[in-house]
Amino acid sequence: MSFTNQEKSFDAPRRWALRGDLLDFTAAPAWGDVDATAVRFDRDHWLLIEDGRIVGRQAAEPDDTWVRKDHAGKLVLPGFIDTHVHCPQLDVIASYGTELLDWLQRYTFPAECAFADPTRSKRGAEVFLDALLTSGTTSAVVFPTVHKVSAEALFEGAAARAMRLVTGKVLMDRHAPDGLRDDVVQAQRDCIDLIDRFHGRGRNAFAVTVRFAPTSTPEQLAMAGALCRGDASLYMQTHVAENRAEVEWVAQLFPDARSYLDVYARVGLVHERAVLAHGIWLDDADRRLLADRGAQVAHCPSSNLFLGSGLFDWSGAPFNVSLASDVGGGTSLSLIRNMGDAYKVQAMRGERLTAWTALHAATRGAAEALRLGDEIGGLSVGQAADICVWDWAKGPVAEARDAVARELHERVFAWMTLADERNLAACYVAGQRRV
Repeated sequence: MSFTNQEKSFDAPRRWALRGDLLDFTAAPAWGDVDATAVRFDRDHWLLIEDGRIVGRQAAEPDDTWVRKDHAGKLVLPGFIDTHVHCPQLDVIASYGTELLDWLQRYTFPAECAFADPTRSKRGAEVFLDALLTSGTTSAVVFPTVHKVSAEALFEGAAARAMRLVTGKVLMDRHAPDGLRDDVVQAQRDCIDLIDRFHGRGRNAFAVTVRFAPTSTPEQLAMAGALCRGDASLYMQTHVAENRAEVEWVAQLFPDARSYLDVYARVGLVHERAVLAHGIWLDDADRRLLADRGAQVAHCPSSNLFLGSGLFDWSGAPFNVSLASDVGGGTSLSLIRNMGDAYKVQAMRGERLTAWTALHAATRGAAEALRLGDEIGGLSVGQAADICVWDWAKGPVAEARDAVARELHERVFAWMTLADERNLAACYVAGQRRV
């Protein structure tokens, strides 16, 4: 689905109220706790919204000075936060038959070459951002391509939709095909220009974006680390320890590094605004380092299953864990579907993932790991009115299951397992209806 910004939005009044079953979190739920007190659920309540922010939450119907939107009987959640997703990879989603390294060469890199064209980058960003919104995702940490124009298109498209977006030009100066390599000097210039024009402007933020260690020379990694050290407000995003063959390749390329993660850590890329995707094949020292530095791992369950990368150890993670789709390695932009896949990953490890832990990782947990908890991830006074309204059940199977749910976790878990983007009834970004 693609449509213009004018078609997507409505002229929201300055003061309006939304009715529904409100669910968010006041803290992180404990692993395995289905009765978590961190869950805040207010059935049939009203959210009061003024100038794009939440200003109240109440049971009583607001007075006639508020324009009312009635979603009674529907589930109201904060907009989802996808902490690792690739804009140019919509064209290669559901590609058959390979593991990570071959998949990159066969499918991903050829698709990304097309984004050198500004028109293609703009069109790709429009389709991608609209697809996020129709999946209930209102904020995202996004990989564009090595081309500066692809990052510009994302920043501009997100600003037009008032979305919270973290992105930055991808850094790759080796082990990539013609048309997808940069060089250290020009890449640094491009990053600085993008930071000056977009970082901290509106709801945009810049991420120093290292594709992964094998596609950057030590000189480029050092440059990336210098950017992070020069401005502590910058984010950093990359991949780490996704696949065993990848880990072995990194060890060959960086024989002096203690581990894959150490390649990043020793140049200053592991810090409290670092988002590292996957993190499956980390040892105990790496996991402690991530916790000590305040970094987060973006768990990509759909992608890990589809590419056969491995089973992420979530229950024992001492560091921040957020949820991500990793499209196109992942098979859906829907974070609900990824919650369902995350449950299956943990089940294969002999663990049980609650709906609360999964949902928290896609909302408040992700927001706090990004240091954006005051703005996104919840339904509290002062936060942006990034809100999604969901049908509890769609279709005869889900409706029958929902009808016999005995308590709240059972009902939400069934929704998490059976729902998808078709359950989305409405999506509001900064108070404006977008879906």
